[in-house]
Amino acid sequence: VPDLATLTVREREVMALVAGGLSNDEIAERLIVSPATAKTHVSRAMVKLGARDRAQLVVFAYESGLVRPG
Repeated sequence: VPDLATLTVREREVMALVAGGLSNDEIAERLIVSPATAKTHVSRAMVKLGARDRAQLVVFAYESGLVRPG
């Protein structure tokens, strides 16, 4: 299980939203940031955790307990 301690609070927040199925545009709208900023947060979280794609980021979010099913 990846160590989420390496992520900023914002990166964890964005990761949870990715796990909720939100697109970068939807994340940007929710957090009141630009789509480019949302994309940067997603990308940084992926790099820090070694995730190869958004799907793996979602898996990590569930495995780590950041989000729960249901």
